Amino acid sequence: MEAYYFNQLNKIQQSAYHAIKTGLQSLAPSFPVPRHRDRELADIYFMIRMDCPEIFYSVKYKYRYYQDSSTVEMMPEYLFDKGKIRDHQKAMKARVEKLARPAMKYTEPEKEKYIHDFICQNVRYDKLKKPYSHEIIGPLGQGVSVCEGIAKAVKILCDALGIWCIIALSDANPEKNIKYRHTWNILRINGQYYHLDATFDNTLGNPSEIRYDYFNLNDKQLFRDHEPVIWKVPACGDGDHFYYKEKKLSFTKTEDVRKRSAQAVKKGKTLIFHWRGGYLTREVLMELLQIIEEEAAKRERHAKVYLNWSQAVLQVVFEKEKPAEQLTYEEANEGEKEE
Repeated sequence: MEAYYFNQLNKIQQSAYHAIKTGLQSLAPSFPVPRHRDRELADIYFMIRMDCPEIFYSVKYKYRYYQDSSTVEMMPEYLFDKGKIRDHQKAMKARVEKLARPAMKYTEPEKEKYIHDFICQNVRYDKLKKPYSHEIIGPLGQGVSVCEGIAKAVKILCDALGIWCIIALSDANPEKNIKYRHTWNILRINGQYYHLDATFDNTLGNPSEIRYDYFNLNDKQLFRDHEPVIWKVPACGDGDHFYYKEKKLSFTKTEDVRKRSAQAVKKGKTLIFHWRGGYLTREVLMELLQIIEEEAAKRERHAKVYLNWSQAVLQVVFEKEKPAEQLTYEEANEGEKEE
């Protein structure tokens, strides 16, 4: 298990990290922690829960100290009583082991896809008031979660399957109507680092039509629609293993779009593709929509297109009836941007 954020701290901060982690693991009602400023202590507490998703049972704390003391007395708030926490720990351990078992012999890329697809097929994005939606107990126990719980579930499953994985954290940006921090994952697959945002894919797709718009992105791709990270993470420079590129669904020519549209409408299947032929300007988009609609018309169908403009991904559904709107703009993870 990667204690990534622990390794980013200095020795004094690490001693506080260790004291808090030990106290939380022992379910102590209070324990001494080397004294730090409020924000520093809050950051360390949050980092522990990013490094250790199995600590799902405490999301808040209070503390007190004497004026000249070198320590503070931390008093965590536990979501459940001790007995209930132990029950949940056993249930979560068994759940993770059961989910990991079928994928043990998979390659690293296969394990990554297995975890991603599990989230997309079994977890409903939900802005719950309940604190557990931010922890693994939400997605793995209740089937509902927000981005933090999903990122933690991805990490704990990666840990179980031996894949290097961390949680990345970006800040809110009220100017862009992004009112919450956002979390996703960085994985090391075959020696290369990639961004994986299962939450964004989860909110775009559905259990029968999984999306991979945020599967193995490099920094340039990811930060088109993600805010900068709060704490340093490894650089992700490889753009060659982006899912749609690997599956030959990343097109650079309009004739590729025409050919694949014709195949999809003939088979009655949905077409999802990424546009890589230069910037997806409005003019280019209109040309692509015209080509798709022309191929649909040959089979007496109409094209309904869903567009993730930030990532230049189009999902095309061919229908008998003409849709009221040919084009729908999608925004991943809308739940994170609302009150």
